[in-house]
Amino acid sequence: MSRAGGATPGALSSYGSPHPNGRDRCVVPSLRASGAEGAVGAVTSSRAVRLRAAVRRAPRALYEELWAAPADRVPRMGEPDAPVWRPSLLVLLIIASACFAVPRTNELTAYPSGGVSGWAVLAAVAQSAALVAGMIRPVGAWWAATVLSVTTVLVTESVMSPDRLYPWSIMGMVFQGGALFLLALRVPPRRALGALALTLLAGMALTLHTTQRHNMDLDRSAPVFVVVLVLGAALRSLRLTRQDLVDQVELTADERARRTLLEERHRIARELHDVVAHHMSVISIQAQVAPHLVKDPSDELKENLTGIRENALEALAELRRVLGVLRSEEAPTQSARHTPQPSLDRLGALVASVRSAGMAVTLATTGEPRPLPPGVELSAYRIVQEALSNVMRHAPGASARVEIGHRAAGLTVRVTNTAPLRPSLASLASHGVRHGLLGMRERTTMLGGDLATGPAPGGGWEVTAILPVTGDTEDLP
Repeated sequence: MSRAGGATPGALSSYGSPHPNGRDRCVVPSLRASGAEGAVGAVTSSRAVRLRAAVRRAPRALYEELWAAPADRVPRMGEPDAPVWRPSLLVLLIIASACFAVPRTNELTAYPSGGVSGWAVLAAVAQSAALVAGMIRPVGAWWAATVLSVTTVLVTESVMSPDRLYPWSIMGMVFQGGALFLLALRVPPRRALGALALTLLAGMALTLHTTQRHNMDLDRSAPVFVVVLVLGAALRSLRLTRQDLVDQVELTADERARRTLLEERHRIARELHDVVAHHMSVISIQAQVAPHLVKDPSDELKENLTGIRENALEALAELRRVLGVLRSEEAPTQSARHTPQPSLDRLGALVASVRSAGMAVTLATTGEPRPLPPGVELSAYRIVQEALSNVMRHAPGASARVEIGHRAAGLTVRVTNTAPLRPSLASLASHGVRHGLLGMRERTTMLGGDLATGPAPGGGWEVTAILPVTGDTEDLP
């Protein structure tokens, strides 16, 4: 068969393998080889394109990572959350930089040629200033220290003794390592690693650009830079962790305060419900009885009294619905629901119970007592109760005085205590919100009054609440 028509003795004996006596080769393997070479070329071309793109993006990325991106903010001196050790560290760093500048100057001027003496003094002072500036601007300080170190080496390399360490001398490592350490304290680890890489690349470039043989120390300076970088990054991580814990504690305290405030408002609402419900029940009963007290009441009067009774019953039902919404999961017991709310008439019993607990309490009343709204009497009783409870918890051994002042515009409640005779375990263990003060403030604000709490003369504590009847506190002391 012809070559065009089929296989010949000199053709392939098998697919892809030439016959021993044949001179022809299969075209398919050649095509495969050329295709593989094309694929390899395409991959190589794609990698080259990506490499060129990365090289083009490198300056921009370098600018964004190691220049434009801000460092961690550290509170300035004078701010409430500023570290107390920062001024001392700054002073110590200034003193250390000044001390290091002297041997650095001697190191740079101890060359055979005297042409670098002025430059040496300027470089040493500038490097010291850059190290101090690292406390405020660590990124700029690192750039300044790196540029100064490289420039100093380039200027002094030709006159440098071959026995001296190159490219980083002892003092050069101190300044460069200090700049890296201050940088790692204030920037993320990725940026700090970029600064370390540039520092090592600068050292490698300096080792290649020499005019004479030197005592190379890149293998010794690199571990030093790595250690200071890791130390700075670890301290930064510790600082951020502590700050996160502080923020979490503050957030937890705020949430606890809000929850306590809501619980106190719910408790006040439940107590006021009983007071208001009593009055609404009285109104309903009076409206029901009123027609029987009048001889031949008119139909219009009966209709109005019936409307009053129905409105009172509807209001009472709505109050019960509101109470159901405000009730917490721990609902009061059946006996607690039917217990009457306390008033000023029960202050004597309250003071007696506190005295039986071992605390000396005196009760004084000024002014002419008169009937007060139940809400005012209930709030006054609860304020006195909470104030005395705080004295027992936080001022062991102290005596207390309760003053109730009846005025034309309302009621004044004042509870004072003397200084405690011994430390309070409750005060030492308390780190949260003073729930009692929140409750007293809520009750006072609800009535449109004022509450003042604070230290009393002689080392004690004083709580003063002004509870107006008409909402006007100007006539109350």
